[in-house]
Amino acid sequence: MATNQDRPQGRRAAHFSSSSEEGASATRTRRAATPRSASDRSARSSTSGRRRSSSHASQMSERTARATQRAAAAHKRKSERAKSGAAKRGSGFPIVAILALVIVGAVVAAGFYVVPRLFQRNAPEVEEYPAGEEVVITIPDGAGGAQIAQILKENHVISDEAVFYQEVQKQNADASMKSGSYQFLTGANVSEVVRQLVSGPNATQFQLTLPEGLSVKQTAAQVESQLGIPADEFLEQAKASNYVDDYPFLEGVSEEYDSLEGFLFPKKYDMGGSDMTADAVIRAMLNQYQLEVASLDFESARANIRETYDIEISDYGILRLASVVEKEAQTDEDRPLIASVFYNRLGRNFPGLGYVRPYLESDATMMYVTEGEVTASDLQIDSPYNSYKEPNLPPTPICSPSLASIKATLEPADTDYFFFFINENVHQFSETSAEHQQAINESLYG
Repeated sequence: MATNQDRPQGRRAAHFSSSSEEGASATRTRRAATPRSASDRSARSSTSGRRRSSSHASQMSERTARATQRAAAAHKRKSERAKSGAAKRGSGFPIVAILALVIVGAVVAAGFYVVPRLFQRNAPEVEEYPAGEEVVITIPDGAGGAQIAQILKENHVISDEAVFYQEVQKQNADASMKSGSYQFLTGANVSEVVRQLVSGPNATQFQLTLPEGLSVKQTAAQVESQLGIPADEFLEQAKASNYVDDYPFLEGVSEEYDSLEGFLFPKKYDMGGSDMTADAVIRAMLNQYQLEVASLDFESARANIRETYDIEISDYGILRLASVVEKEAQTDEDRPLIASVFYNRLGRNFPGLGYVRPYLESDATMMYVTEGEVTASDLQIDSPYNSYKEPNLPPTPICSPSLASIKATLEPADTDYFFFFINENVHQFSETSAEHQQAINESLYG
């Protein structure tokens, strides 16, 4: 049995050796045999609390450590994933950059090439035209400055309409520019262009020049030569019946001859801008005839001829006689005198005969048949155009007379002449046959 002195020692042993089996058994024996005071219970309670606290702290430390470990492991995994992602992104950067550059390049290309084309899709294409190229243009009748400028610019003769307007004003040419066909060079000097427009048409490939005194057959030859229209095609078209409905002055033409002889007015024609056909050319000539004679007073002329020569003559008769005057005359002064000779022969008493001998007796009418010089034997040919054998006027005009010959026939000189002898050196008009023969002798033999 232990004494009181042994308890503390035993308790200390028990406290420090509680882990051993022997100590644990001794302690249990002592607890059961010896009662504890309040202070002992309190101390024990305190010790027990410290133990629980220590055990709890130990458990908390373990949980914290494990949590920390898990957090560290998670952070490590996250960091590794981040590094792995960064490595992947780093390895893909060149491809992304290239794609980005391609896209940017496409956008820039669109800006430079596509967008302007979209805005200019409906804009007119500007054609670059070399300077110095020959072009032929036609200025229509009645064209004003604006229309002329437009035609010139469209054909690249000028490049700036405003500059053209300024030059027109500078040369005071607004009302002087002429219609017709012109041959210009592209990029021409504007002042020279305006001067040419004032001067008149200069393009030859569309021009037809018909002198006075040509027959229809001769006119057809000129049309073929100058415009390339076959003469046979022209002659086939040149019939009065083809145009009488459009030109009332053709109503007096003989149906037997159906000819446009005398009506194809002599002039310089510009056929640029027209259909290059026989019909177009013929209509241009008929239009010109109508224009030229529109101001002539045929009615008053017929009345004067009736009163002076006692002759009834139609408008077509005047044209027929004018064609003979045209072929006989050499100067404008000759025309009214020759007309008076023919009217005297047709309507007055022939000198020395005492009666009217209505024969023109003109070599020119037979030249229409022979198409050349007339010999004495030619004057024996029976022909409606032989004015030595056939009285009065030929059945058709023998050529297209000039306006001067038409006017002379409408207003003949008031003379008593029945004869004339005309050559390059002599223009002699006579009243009698004797005077006429003397003029011939003087001319031939001096």
